[in-house]
Amino acid sequence: KKIAVAVTGVFLALYVILHAFGNLKALQGAGESGGTAALDEYAEFLREAGGPVVPEQGLLWAFRALLILAFVIHVVGVTQLIRRNRAARPDGNPPVVRRTWASRTMAVTGFLLLAFIVFHVLQFTTLTIEPTPLESGEVYANTYHAFQETWLVLLYVAMMGVLFFHLRHALWSVLQTMGWDKPNRNATFRRGATITAVAVSAGFALVPIAFYVGAMPEPLP
Repeated sequence: KKIAVAVTGVFLALYVILHAFGNLKALQGAGESGGTAALDEYAEFLREAGGPVVPEQGLLWAFRALLILAFVIHVVGVTQLIRRNRAARPDGNPPVVRRTWASRTMAVTGFLLLAFIVFHVLQFTTLTIEPTPLESGEVYANTYHAFQETWLVLLYVAMMGVLFFHLRHALWSVLQTMGWDKPNRNATFRRGATITAVAVSAGFALVPIAFYVGAMPEPLP
């Protein structure tokens, strides 16, 4: 079960890294006059990927289905492991083990991220909730308008802090679960996990901050 959680965690981590790179397309601006924003072109590429062999958005939805499956397995596995750990200590006293703050709060940060992901998908993917004006296909414009709102910027940046702690410990835990950790390379693995988590979290946070401080131009009419 721990291996299943680790493997799905790696898949989800790779997706998060790729998603961060894709989000940075927003920093290329609104596009030239009469043109299309790089972020909108990227979104269109994802929708049309696999064509004309597969229908529009076919490959995208296939990947989303795989992502949802991995997510469900990961969340269910983590939940079951937490219950097993608690059941193994009927007196309710945790074992005396040296653990970091990130390690002790993995369940908390994980479920906070789960709630945030649901909100994020409902806002930008399905356009179900509209705290700001949203239009289908207008990804750059939707992003621009959303991140003019202080509370949304604070929410997204704060959650990237949560992502940092969760991702950093998750990457390190995977190495332990798979049995790849060794004293002579653990320091390197820890640095790698920290650098990756910093880069991903900072990359995500940079987008709302850039829009909020006025570094990014308004959407073209």
